[in-house]
Amino acid sequence: MNTSFWKSGHAPTLFAAFLYFDLSFMVWYVLGPLAVQIATDLDLTAQQRGLMVATPILAGAVLRLLMGFLADRLSPKSAGLIGQIIVIVALFCAWQIGISSYEHALLLGLFLGFAGAAFAVALPLASQWYPPQHQGKAMGIAGAGNSGTVLAALFAPGLAALFGWQNVFGWALIPLLATLLIFALLAKNAPERPKPKALADYLKALGDRDSWWFMFFYSVTFGGFIGLASALPGYFNDQYGLSPVTAGYYTAACVCAGSLMRPLGGALADRIGGIRSLLMMYTLASLSIAAVGFNLESSAAALTLFVTAMLGLGAGNGAVFQLVPQRFRKEIGVMTGLIGMAGGIGGFLLAAGLGTIKQQTGDYQLGLWLFASLGVLAWFGLYGVKLRWRTTWGSAAVTAARV
Repeated sequence: MNTSFWKSGHAPTLFAAFLYFDLSFMVWYVLGPLAVQIATDLDLTAQQRGLMVATPILAGAVLRLLMGFLADRLSPKSAGLIGQIIVIVALFCAWQIGISSYEHALLLGLFLGFAGAAFAVALPLASQWYPPQHQGKAMGIAGAGNSGTVLAALFAPGLAALFGWQNVFGWALIPLLATLLIFALLAKNAPERPKPKALADYLKALGDRDSWWFMFFYSVTFGGFIGLASALPGYFNDQYGLSPVTAGYYTAACVCAGSLMRPLGGALADRIGGIRSLLMMYTLASLSIAAVGFNLESSAAALTLFVTAMLGLGAGNGAVFQLVPQRFRKEIGVMTGLIGMAGGIGGFLLAAGLGTIKQQTGDYQLGLWLFASLGVLAWFGLYGVKLRWRTTWGSAAVTAARV
């Protein structure tokens, strides 16, 4: 990365945005790795466990619009400080008062949604400092914060085994408070910020049929990534009898694969075209999920297939956002919010749906095959719009990017 990139923006703000995003995603996802221990202590059914881990995903999807509104009307830094304080207070209450019922767990999940909404703050905070030629690098660095899910999967089950899962919320406060201090000291709002978006802008964007296609495509890729990440600890425990700690390690491998592939997927899309890349990723993910749905006897084989699927979904996330700026150059802020919300809703439906199907049928087979079928539908949908996209806004006469 050349020196002109670092001189063109504000590196301390970029670092603060990454750190805020990373730690926020860590706590947004924390109920997933703790799901087995929480469900055991609170005597939850598979359906209740699925809804518990899915609640922060749905809350985060909806709250992205609120946090985006606050970032527009106040400033990205102010919105980030407000969001972090709300999450810290919620975790402190969960640690000190305790989570003693299913309803308490759902309530905590709602407040953790503010952590999931960090997407709507961290990316604009970083993006507004950098010129167009460096937007990809800046967004890639700030967006790498979704790797925080790996931290939760790696460490939360082990800490719960040592100190009890309620105390994990207390342990999480240490890095969160440090991040709040660093964010307050280092982050600065860009001197020139775009005009705040009105509600009418969102409604206008929804009137374009391509916006719905992108929302569907991202609900499968990102929804698949975060939905599986939340459901896999319970899956590995139910299906193979793995301990919560071992299930956490298995899940961390899957989440790490998906997180690392997001920027690489964007680079691949730049090289071969976003449509071709996304078609390949839907194929890879759908085949892998369909195969694991056959209830394989080997946990190692299932892990290999889930890692492969997450590689495809992670790269698919990058491919979607390689295409979006080509189609919606002037509406990128609005579309980022809407598409991000759709991804979260997809994740909620997958995580909650897998739990419900497990409860009703006794295993995950039908749920996994239904998700694989969604990937197939997305493939055909994308193939159906390919010619129109490549001959209109994606043609060589309109954009230099490969579509």
